[in-house]
Amino acid sequence: MTSLSPGRLVKRSGRGAPLSPLLRLLILTQLAFNIGFFAVLPFLSEHLGGAIGMAGWLVGFVLGLRTFSQQGLFVVGGALADRYGIRPVVLAGCVLRIAGFAWLGFAERTWAVVGAVLLIGFAAALFSPAVESEVARQAVLREEEGGGDRTRVLALFTVAGQAGAFVGPLLGALLLAVDFRTACLAGAGVFVLVLAGHAWLLPQRIPGPAQVRVRGGVRLLLRNRRFLALCCAYGAYLLAYNQLYLALPAEVERAAGSQAPLAWMFALSSLLVVTAQLPVTRWAGERLEPRRSMVAGLALIAAGFAGVALARPAGWTGTGGLVPAAGFVVLLTLGQMLVAPVARAWVPDLAEEGRLGLYTGALSSVSGLIVLAGSSATGLLLDSGLPAAVPWLVLAAVPLAAVGLLPRRH
Repeated sequence: MTSLSPGRLVKRSGRGAPLSPLLRLLILTQLAFNIGFFAVLPFLSEHLGGAIGMAGWLVGFVLGLRTFSQQGLFVVGGALADRYGIRPVVLAGCVLRIAGFAWLGFAERTWAVVGAVLLIGFAAALFSPAVESEVARQAVLREEEGGGDRTRVLALFTVAGQAGAFVGPLLGALLLAVDFRTACLAGAGVFVLVLAGHAWLLPQRIPGPAQVRVRGGVRLLLRNRRFLALCCAYGAYLLAYNQLYLALPAEVERAAGSQAPLAWMFALSSLLVVTAQLPVTRWAGERLEPRRSMVAGLALIAAGFAGVALARPAGWTGTGGLVPAAGFVVLLTLGQMLVAPVARAWVPDLAEEGRLGLYTGALSSVSGLIVLAGSSATGLLLDSGLPAAVPWLVLAAVPLAAVGLLPRRH
């Protein structure tokens, strides 16, 4: 196990010591990353189908390529961060993201759009696991020095990302009043500022133990059953969370006759995370052992699916018909608050020494593959013609199954 951890999460109460300058920089990095990213990507599909004139299947294919080049390659970025440190990997990722957004703004042919999107995705596959693993590492060091619970730091990191995801589309919507190219160049401009700030502020040598390089990292990872169990449980959680984009839109359209209320559902989820993540994390840290926090979160998610399943036979429509969907969003988001920070705070306990970046990236890559496979099955389930409640009951079983996958805490 990594030397960063005594072998288990330490539960602490209170707010702890102030964050170090490095942690503040990395958390602000997550905020800036998401502002730049979400100023462009939510509007990409409409641009591809409208201005570029791509067929619907090709738009879906391009968006899938972006997801694969990002989420699927997190493990590569994490391994590079282990080998070379986070500074060169983060700076390289920023340069690629700037180039990708600028290219996308001027791309008018399919091959150019595909190249730009792949570049944008791979850029995130470089800097995101590097930043996430270093936040986790510094949070563990802070905890061991008596500075406070590492899970609270990871929760703050989540809040920063969600705030960026909330602000980014608002910025992008304003810029689209000019055109899509302007939004892309503004997104690139955000990353120019991030690149300049990190070139100046990110230390050449990160505080903490000296870098340890070990061979056979992937082989050891594949033999680490407890870590793979966490990946599978986290993947099941992400599959359930992904229903915000698959099952929820179908339910909203059934109840309201259109997807117009969907934007309010997403805004509700984002605002809940921004305003309640830290209080929820503090409450759970004072009362729940970390594994129990994840169990409670998964149970809340399952309850959200079950609530819709129980209401479906009634066939309610209109405003009243949206109440079960809104309850689902609230319970899913509360479950996310309990699950996501703890899962990421758990990774340092399971990683071999010197391989935290690899393991952080693998958590995203393995769980992303689970979501990719599970989403196809979910789509078939929703279109199967089964009684209305059955798909939602099956989906409720997914987070409950994840409870059984969680490794024990010792």
